[in-house]
Amino acid sequence: MNRIISFLEGLRMTIVGGLALVVSLVLLLTGKHVAVDPAWVTVVICGVPLLYLAITRLVFQRWVSSALLICIAMVACIYIGELFAAGEVAFIMAIGALLEDYTVDRAKRGITKLMRLAPETGRRLRGEIEEVVPVEDICVGDTLRVLPGERIAVDGQILSGSTSVDQSVMTGESLPVDKTIGDEVYCGTVNCYGSVDMRATKVGRDSTLQKMIDLVREAEKNKAPMQRIVDKWATWLVPAALLIAIVAYFVTGYLVRAVTVLVVFCPCALALATPVSIVAGIGQATKFGVLVKSGEALERMGRANCIAFDKTGTLTKGTLSVSDVVSFQGALSQEDVLRLTASVESRSEHPIGKAIVKYFTDGGGGPLIPVENFLMFPGRGVSATLDGRTVLCGKEKFLQEQGVLLDAEANSALQRLRSEGKAVVLTAASGQLAGLLALSDELRPGVGQVVAELEAMGVETVMLTGDSRQAASHLASRVGISDTRAELLPADKVGAIAELLRGGKSVCMIGDGVNDAPALKTASVGVAMGSMGSDIAIEAADVALMGDDISLVPYLKRLANAVIRSIKVNITISMAINAVAITLSVLGLLGPVWGALVHNAGSVLVVLNAALLYDRKI
Repeated sequence: MNRIISFLEGLRMTIVGGLALVVSLVLLLTGKHVAVDPAWVTVVICGVPLLYLAITRLVFQRWVSSALLICIAMVACIYIGELFAAGEVAFIMAIGALLEDYTVDRAKRGITKLMRLAPETGRRLRGEIEEVVPVEDICVGDTLRVLPGERIAVDGQILSGSTSVDQSVMTGESLPVDKTIGDEVYCGTVNCYGSVDMRATKVGRDSTLQKMIDLVREAEKNKAPMQRIVDKWATWLVPAALLIAIVAYFVTGYLVRAVTVLVVFCPCALALATPVSIVAGIGQATKFGVLVKSGEALERMGRANCIAFDKTGTLTKGTLSVSDVVSFQGALSQEDVLRLTASVESRSEHPIGKAIVKYFTDGGGGPLIPVENFLMFPGRGVSATLDGRTVLCGKEKFLQEQGVLLDAEANSALQRLRSEGKAVVLTAASGQLAGLLALSDELRPGVGQVVAELEAMGVETVMLTGDSRQAASHLASRVGISDTRAELLPADKVGAIAELLRGGKSVCMIGDGVNDAPALKTASVGVAMGSMGSDIAIEAADVALMGDDISLVPYLKRLANAVIRSIKVNITISMAINAVAITLSVLGLLGPVWGALVHNAGSVLVVLNAALLYDRKI
């Protein structure tokens, strides 16, 4: 809110300065005089902050910036009585600064939302006594109990019980992960069902969730802002301008010519070259549902030569769906196997069970079979009685424990489907294997085309995911990504991005989950899937695809490239005009006022060229 108020105040003052400058120009052109030239208003409003900025950078930061050259020219103009020229260069720079502030202003609420995922309390066991205590009081070695639906308070290891844990916040996995005695669990993840007791192994700042929060903070702190192109060149621009002005004065003997050189050398058009192109690019992106939060994001996207994709929710839709139905009994059709499984799973709270029921009902499968004697075995499977038959649904090990044998055909199907990274539910009726259902995360339409377009533009593609190697490799082969890195925690994704950066790559990371936030911050530019992505990922990213349309990624890259080209053209225009104006100034053909107007015309041309980008077909 304070930044918005500050921006609006700056805009108001700049408008006042601009109006005063217009009045001064009218008086100048009509030859009328007043006691105090209105250009003084512009000099004070726009010039004094610029002078303060130049002195601060020079004295405290040892930074020779473009603001220093502007101030030298402004003071020189005032010295020889050319107030309009002094006000004009200060006003143009103020406009450039406002445009840049507008493009880089962005919210930073992601850390707060991330911290809300951390539970505030945990159930600690002291002998037979269960007590709810603040998470700060939990120590390494404490025994904790986690009930169904609760978030796990700290990192730990399961001592007793079995369950399934939704740890997408950490790994991005689309499926809950079955956990039993000896398995590790993470702070902030959700216990889907089944009460478990666990021993705390990492607490406080050592927990995985807290480390992820720290990663986001560190990445934000270490991501240095890009300097404006004019400030990058200021180290030679200021000495060059002063040298030419001094030479012009000693060669011609006219102070006015030296001052005119300083005026036309002022990088006003150069200062506008970047922000106006970026504003036009951001405007066009918005029309297509691409929210670009800063000018830096477009600049960095234009330079990106490597795009790293998260898998679940980015390349895929992030929702489970039945992909295969197989019957192992000739008397049972695929529809019969699906009906049996969906009927039993209709009583289950497991996400896989819900996905099976949804697939059955959405497909118009008809009524479910009435269920009796439903039992759930957390992390293993379910059983029920249907029409007098005992029906079992679950994992291979669960069915084998119940005396159900798997023949060669069933084992072959299991091996094939698991190699494709799919989750498999086996179904048995009356002690005989009936069939199986396989579920997978559905691929987004056009992903293969997106990868192909990026490769054609010379952009390397990489997949970073917390999913299993089998699931990742199968999907990567389908879409054409050769570099795949799987089973990654948030810190591992950050490490992978850092490795690519160290290798000289300019990396764009595209993700949707909380676990992607540190990597989104660490990458050169982060892009979040806006509609289904987590708020934290969207806040951490520099760009959001509000329609979750991944086909917009090549468009975003082409747009960023067009913005970079526009900036380069604008710089060429401004430098060419400056070169001609400097020559005319040295020859005495331009005075300070006309010099200011000529180089102001360069600023207008830069703005017009950038405006063409807004409606360009990309």
